[in-house]
Amino acid sequence: MANFYGSLIGFGAGEAVKAPYTVDFLVIAGGGGGGDEYYGGGGGAGGYRHSWNSEASGGGGSSESAVSLSVGTVYTITVGAGGVKHTIGGASSIGSEITTVGGGYGANTPADGPSFGATGGTGGSGGGGGSNSGSGGSGTSNQGYNGSVARYGASSGGGGGAGEYPGGGSWEDKGGDGLASTITAATVTRGGGGGAGYYPPPYGGGSTGEGGSGGGGHGAVTPGTGSFNGTSGGTNLGAGGGGQGEWSGGAYDLSGGSGVVILRMADADYSGTTSGSPTVDTSSVADQTILIFNGDGSYTA
Repeated sequence: MANFYGSLIGFGAGEAVKAPYTVDFLVIAGGGGGGDEYYGGGGGAGGYRHSWNSEASGGGGSSESAVSLSVGTVYTITVGAGGVKHTIGGASSIGSEITTVGGGYGANTPADGPSFGATGGTGGSGGGGGSNSGSGGSGTSNQGYNGSVARYGASSGGGGGAGEYPGGGSWEDKGGDGLASTITAATVTRGGGGGAGYYPPPYGGGSTGEGGSGGGGHGAVTPGTGSFNGTSGGTNLGAGGGGQGEWSGGAYDLSGGSGVVILRMADADYSGTTSGSPTVDTSSVADQTILIFNGDGSYTA
């Protein structure tokens, strides 16, 4: 009977069933796309959840507890894609245990005069509002900050970052900064919000529409002083895309950056069974294995 029961649960007679073990994680969703009409708002960073070394989660959230994995269970890893122009980013997750919300899109601004810009989409971090004082989208609690209110007649609002409200305060067109993490042994900043597209003087106030640290895309500056195109958010940084400026055309890639899922565990716990070709780092930290998923896959605990 003992041998029969042991074979049913996958262990031989007398072999102990292994207990669950804990794994530290960093899970970031895809960033939102920037707004693509006139003074487009910046895209918000993807939702940012973190457990390593007491480092903060997004939106001012505290570090979370490490996740417990059951031996032999297959955990599906989903890495959210960045949202294209004016589109919310994709969610990232570790099975059903840890899920993050995609970054909010930047608002479009109507081309026909003084009407208010649309509200940026809700998400991990909120997208920036359109010009004429359009409001920004709301961030998700413990994942990212709100997008900002647009500056009337000058520019749109920046996208919220994982680490701060756009520009560090209200009424800002610079994307919010991301957060630094040492979970991979190196210090890497991720989750920057996208900067807003804007119109230069005489209507503007000399703003630059800069993206937040951690890969936030730059907002497009329209013809005039310092003209340049909007840019997309950083790949596998979950960063928001920059917003479009008036007359800057529609050909620029204002997409948010894709997310990432990182797992860190003791070498003794690592099963060696994965799919999706994650980076497996067993050398950066003694006695620790670090898995970096830049795309979808799975880990069997």
